[in-house]
Amino acid sequence: MLPSENRLRRRQDFATAVKRGRRAGRPLLVVHLRREDERAEPVGGYSDSHPHVAEGLPSARAGFVVSKAVGPAVVRNLVKRRLRHLVRERLTRLPAGSLIVVRALPDAANASYSDLAHDLDAALKRLLRTDPAAEAGSGPTGSGR
Repeated sequence: MLPSENRLRRRQDFATAVKRGRRAGRPLLVVHLRREDERAEPVGGYSDSHPHVAEGLPSARAGFVVSKAVGPAVVRNLVKRRLRHLVRERLTRLPAGSLIVVRALPDAANASYSDLAHDLDAALKRLLRTDPAAEAGSGPTGSGR
């Protein structure tokens, strides 16, 4: 279970992470990350007087989307529990105040815990890069012209 201060609950926060954040797609899931340093104002109306604010920034918060396309309720809940546990272990890697939304794809229903962990780690590694040009493929293999 994620601590209360690390959960996304409001529709607006989910929408902000998905629409304004960066996205990394993997075969089992899609991860959206909205970093605090990419935002002009804090999401969710947090202020310095909010109890979960540390040094002016709230803790990283996570939300999950597991649609009926993944499977029946038992399967969806299993996938959500696995993803919550995986994200909880990785919250310290995320910048303070960031929002993360993990959307499970239908293949997540048949995936093992380690497969989900691998895809989540790969997506986070890509999203936490500091140089966006590195993702655009402007490396030494490009034509340069």
